Amino acid sequence: MDTALLEQIKRNLSIEELNEMQLVSASADLNKYRKVMLLSPTGSGKTLAVLLMLQRLSEHLREGEKMLMLVPSRELAVQIDGVCRAMKTSLTSVCCYGGNLMKDEKNRLRENPLLVVGTPGRLIDHFEQGTIDAESIRCIVMDEFDKCLELGFRDEMAVIFKKACKLKNLILLSATDASEEALLPFGGKEGFKVFDFYKKVDVHEHIVISPEKDKLQTLYDTLLYIGNEKTIVFLNYREAVERVSGWLTQKNICHAVFHGGMEQKDREKNLYKFKNGSCDVLVSTDLASRGLDIDAVDNIVHYHLPLKKEIYLHRNGRTGRWDRDGNSYAILSAEEKRPEWLGRDIPVAELPSGLPLPQPPRFVTLYLGKGKKDKISKADIVGFLIKKAGLDKDDIGLIAVKKSYSFVAVKRAKCEIVIKTCQKEKIKGVKTFMEVAS
Repeated sequence: MDTALLEQIKRNLSIEELNEMQLVSASADLNKYRKVMLLSPTGSGKTLAVLLMLQRLSEHLREGEKMLMLVPSRELAVQIDGVCRAMKTSLTSVCCYGGNLMKDEKNRLRENPLLVVGTPGRLIDHFEQGTIDAESIRCIVMDEFDKCLELGFRDEMAVIFKKACKLKNLILLSATDASEEALLPFGGKEGFKVFDFYKKVDVHEHIVISPEKDKLQTLYDTLLYIGNEKTIVFLNYREAVERVSGWLTQKNICHAVFHGGMEQKDREKNLYKFKNGSCDVLVSTDLASRGLDIDAVDNIVHYHLPLKKEIYLHRNGRTGRWDRDGNSYAILSAEEKRPEWLGRDIPVAELPSGLPLPQPPRFVTLYLGKGKKDKISKADIVGFLIKKAGLDKDDIGLIAVKKSYSFVAVKRAKCEIVIKTCQKEKIKGVKTFMEVAS
């Protein structure tokens, strides 16, 4: 890829240097390699790596030809589309997923984007309604392809591949080394050019014994022991997530919840609060185990052990990422049967008593009732907070601008003055509503 273009992408994404995987991907010749598999841990930059591959491939597409990227969740679709747009290159994209307005997606598809990112079911809807011409697809990328198979998308993917009858390139992405069985739907491992970018990191595993069958008190003690570190607590069921959340609320543990039964807006808000440092604990089902862009997770707590070792490893993969070690705590009741795949040499953590509550998180997330449709940008929000509330740039954390609303993280000590001075003030001449995002 042209050096000047790479420098432009780095500036637009505020990246100082591309890692080895991204540099190799940017130079990969997909005319030479028809089937590619990119293996790399969660958090290592696979999204940008594959977009650099597609940027190069897009330069050889004929008019009307497209590339398709299949993902297992709408959060991942939005994340990838966001990175693609932020690159600000000729690689145009549209995001398609269940729950999004079909009308909006159709309008974007009429602009003939080069890349369509979406969930399998919604993409089939567009095939059937004629808004995506399946015969125009030249490349299919499957992010977390083994996860797609686990989630029961096998039949839907078979439909997509059958319709995309003029396909030239296939790219599979995975956070684990793919088994031969997982690759059978794609003709097996033979014929794939494998780019393997695993680096050794350590996840320090621990067992925590709960004296009671109900593990709530032990979870509470574990979180006190961990303190103010970024932690994901995994449970197997949505109902259990809500129950544990209620307990942690009673115990004044700042946290957010995340599972598939929530409204999309609430899922986005809670994930954003965890990412921006407004809460240090995310209580989730396995929906958060793969595919989400969450940096610097220090600890994984398994309130429930998963049924399979592979899921346990994926959960642990949220920490111990790329070049950063992490910790994993599996809570077992005294009478709970220990699965054979859980190592027998894992040490038991002794939790001290009388530990204090963790300090409140450094940041608070504020909701602003204006977004992209109001022509509001991140820079507009920063300028607004500096001018109206007298904040310094260091007082402002991550900002997310959605279609009709925005989220911004501000330091906890400055939250009250921001609400007091900025409520109903104008951003770019438009009054906005502001409140703490609960």
